[in-house]
Amino acid sequence: MRRLARRFHLALLAAALAAAQVSDRARALHRSSLVFDGHIHAIEREFYNGGDIGQRKPDGQFDLPRAKEGGIGAMFFSFYVTEDYYPGRFETKQALRLIDACITQIQANSKDIEIAHNATEIERIHASGKIAAVLDIEGSFDLDGDLAVMRDFYRLGLRSMQLSAHNWQSNYADSCCSGAFKWKGLNDRGRAWVHEANRLGMVINVSHASDDAISQTIDASSDPVVATHHGLRQVNDIPRNMPDWLLKKLAAKGGVIGFQIGNEFHNRKLFDWVTEHAGKPFWDTKAIQNRTGPQTIFDIDRIAGRGFPMAGSNAPAELKLSVDGWVAVVDRAIQLVGEDHVALGTDFDGGPTPPKDMHDVSDLPMITGAMLRRGYSEERIRKFLGGNLLRVFRQITEKR
Repeated sequence: MRRLARRFHLALLAAALAAAQVSDRARALHRSSLVFDGHIHAIEREFYNGGDIGQRKPDGQFDLPRAKEGGIGAMFFSFYVTEDYYPGRFETKQALRLIDACITQIQANSKDIEIAHNATEIERIHASGKIAAVLDIEGSFDLDGDLAVMRDFYRLGLRSMQLSAHNWQSNYADSCCSGAFKWKGLNDRGRAWVHEANRLGMVINVSHASDDAISQTIDASSDPVVATHHGLRQVNDIPRNMPDWLLKKLAAKGGVIGFQIGNEFHNRKLFDWVTEHAGKPFWDTKAIQNRTGPQTIFDIDRIAGRGFPMAGSNAPAELKLSVDGWVAVVDRAIQLVGEDHVALGTDFDGGPTPPKDMHDVSDLPMITGAMLRRGYSEERIRKFLGGNLLRVFRQITEKR
């Protein structure tokens, strides 16, 4: 208990120091903007370890008290079906268990957060002083791409879903990082998946998909697509990042790229350090395929749960980007495709190592401060913080 109390005290001290670095102007602008984060791991730690999202934690990167301090007005309330559940074909059951956990936690904290199904609901919920939660899945809810399963999740409130099965091959779309491109992008089932998502009004999240799968999805989709938590390959040449030609194509169709907060995406030195110390790149989950013996879903829970919360590496501070350095990466995208196609997609509690002096979701005003220092207009900053993502979300969810 004494060690936990000390960690809690240090976390509060770090938050106070970070807050002191943000100007009054930046804090006021941030507070008056809709901050709409396109990717936060909001439920795994509670699912595996118990607890309440409404309680402040001494570790990790997300809980509702810290989200409110960071100015979050809306978020993709992401739940993550890890690759651990794929070999036994437990992915659909695990997705159902996690969406149940999301709804239960949100209802238990209804004074602070509410599920939103479209952009108009986001605006209403935000105006009431609550956080608007868009239910979003990372990983697969069905490796086969069964459209009936998709429709069932839509009825349960899901409004955003990942195209690829995280970093693994699915039976309809290639991942960036599976090691083999079986479909050379999408197969016919994948194109049917895209068309049904369009018909329902579901956001298609192309983060983790292969270049060809992203490109073919942009072609097949009647709606813009979103890369909710991504980076630029021109900055760090890894398959999880997007090449310039593909970002231009995504933007030309009206899409948005959300920038992940971690150094691993935007800082080659730190990526190399993390890879060397881990003995593999962060997307490598091949060891799961080598497990032997029958396992129940509860056995898998015990294995998968060890990794949460995922709060980044303990890399030396001198290797980390500053917040200004992180904004400089966003600026490269703005120079390439314009200010209407960039957004925030932190991936907090999903494993990112944040910029130097940032620790968790409460530190988001530091980004607004860095953008002001870069000379950005208030309009551009508001677009990045939430306006662009809200525009695309409205286009997708309010067609009828």
